[in-house]
Amino acid sequence: MDATNAFSLLVLAVISLSFFVYVRTRSSSNANTPPGTSGWPIVGENINLGLSGPPKFIDTRMKKFSPDVFRTSLLGEKMAFFCGPQGNKFVFSNENKVLASWWPKSVIKVLLFTEVIDNNQKVVAPLLANVVHDILRPDALKRYVSMMDSMARKHMVTDWAPYEEVKVHPLSQKYTFALSCKLFMDEDDDDKVAKVLKNFNIVTNGMISLPIDFPGTAYNRAIKGGKLLRDSLLKIIASRRKELIENNEIVRQDILSQMLLMTSDDGRLLSEKEISNNIIGLLVASYETSSVAITFVLKHLAEHPRIYNEVRKEQMEIAKSKRPEELLTWEDVEKMKYSWNVARESIRLAPPGQGAFREALTDFKFAGFTIPKGWKIFWNVNTTHNDPKYFPNPQKFDPSRFEGSGPAPYSFVPFGGGPRMCPGKEYARLEILIFMHNFVKNFKLEKLIPNEKILYRSTPVPAKGLPARLYPHGKN
Repeated sequence: MDATNAFSLLVLAVISLSFFVYVRTRSSSNANTPPGTSGWPIVGENINLGLSGPPKFIDTRMKKFSPDVFRTSLLGEKMAFFCGPQGNKFVFSNENKVLASWWPKSVIKVLLFTEVIDNNQKVVAPLLANVVHDILRPDALKRYVSMMDSMARKHMVTDWAPYEEVKVHPLSQKYTFALSCKLFMDEDDDDKVAKVLKNFNIVTNGMISLPIDFPGTAYNRAIKGGKLLRDSLLKIIASRRKELIENNEIVRQDILSQMLLMTSDDGRLLSEKEISNNIIGLLVASYETSSVAITFVLKHLAEHPRIYNEVRKEQMEIAKSKRPEELLTWEDVEKMKYSWNVARESIRLAPPGQGAFREALTDFKFAGFTIPKGWKIFWNVNTTHNDPKYFPNPQKFDPSRFEGSGPAPYSFVPFGGGPRMCPGKEYARLEILIFMHNFVKNFKLEKLIPNEKILYRSTPVPAKGLPARLYPHGKN
């Protein structure tokens, strides 16, 4: 019996066993908790979420239970989904008061060295936050613009120009991952980067799936990929530590080099496993969401030729103001206002990050309901990004929504908000705009699958990778 058949039998057994105890409740035994359903025993509503996708899953339950907050069960946890601008505002305003950041144990098991989390993670995180803040603050990012532009130019020459047809999503992943490795680890060895990326994709494809560690499942593959990912990072970290010891000085300014010289409160250097955990956290937060954002920007540019032409007009004005080999500057990026509106509208329609988890530190009330201590919270972008109250005719691609004062407060939240506003927001803006600049200078594109299905993993992705035909400018 192969792994797929064995897994199918396991699923059927679970469903059959659960049938006799299955109870679909619309409200908790405590009528004051949010209305909702717990789904099937053990698996909760994981399967429903995966089959329908977050936008439909959330919209259906908001209409059925409450437009403010509803209850579900995901990843083995009781969970309240906060909805609308008021839900976003509550979560962003109560960080570290009644709510704390939380990650599912199933995700942590896949990604991290769990043995160093309990004792040291709270010590490491504040130190790392300071380093990340220093590197990602706007004035520090200015010095990365030329590096990003140089890498984007090379990427266009080596990975796009030689081909008439490409798959947009894998190429976007390759570009954003290479940038992340360069910024965080000063690593630009193509073979090493490709090896880490391969394992990283296996992990991200399965880490939010139903957490059944059984041969043939996405979660089982993610666990195996996670081990290979950590092993490859440990080799890079050990090599860099050796380099620093031999040189007896800081020879690089990336995050990895700085972490290797960090000490904890008790004066010891951070272990290589602790450093690996934090590098993985940075890669999760940076590369995947940016690659998805770029993928959907190109998708929408292919679907809207008039908007593509406006973007190209803006970018060519910038290109013509520079010498042929002169790299972009911060000031050039600041001129890309229409292009950024286009990118934001693409992110609104296809948000790369679906939201984030929190945990209730104490009992509290929201929208007339009680959220018990220990419940998990999920704030998400879909409850406002697709709401016609905040974005009229929400399925229409309309960059003008972001002109003037833009959307209503707490309605456009792809980067979160409050104390945990994504520190990489400005980095993502640079990454996306510099890619757009280099792409539209060189190509326009045509989708090869007009109605390609969108799959929802940890992020939304085109099912076939967004195959496209390229038309180089001057050759069509």
